[in-house]
Amino acid sequence: MRPAGTGTRSTGIRPPLDPNFSGAGRCLTDDEGRYSFTTIKPGAYPWRNHDNAWRPAHIHFSLFGRLFTERLVTQMYFPGDPLFAYDPIFTAVRDATARELLIARFDPERTEPEWALAFEWDVVMRATPFEP
Repeated sequence: MRPAGTGTRSTGIRPPLDPNFSGAGRCLTDDEGRYSFTTIKPGAYPWRNHDNAWRPAHIHFSLFGRLFTERLVTQMYFPGDPLFAYDPIFTAVRDATARELLIARFDPERTEPEWALAFEWDVVMRATPFEP
């Protein structure tokens, strides 16, 4: 139980769930472009885009290519979220096949018992039609 007048609703500040979690991380890919990290799986959160609006659970990614100017900002979603149909950011991707690429795949082989669920999500960065 939280004392009256504290927490998100009254102050707009969310107390940290884990003092060791900063909400951001950084990793490099290996020689084959693979990456991995361990984090806390986020939950849905309310936002004020429209009445009773909630974002599906997701992780933001800011990815760089060979140069600092080659940057992609995107989001990775988790499978089976009931909020997909209500999220204007997710549904802004009109092509259903492309939208599915935003959703990570559960990986039971890499899941660690009593420690962490594993998900796999591929990101492909390549030259655009405007690049040589």
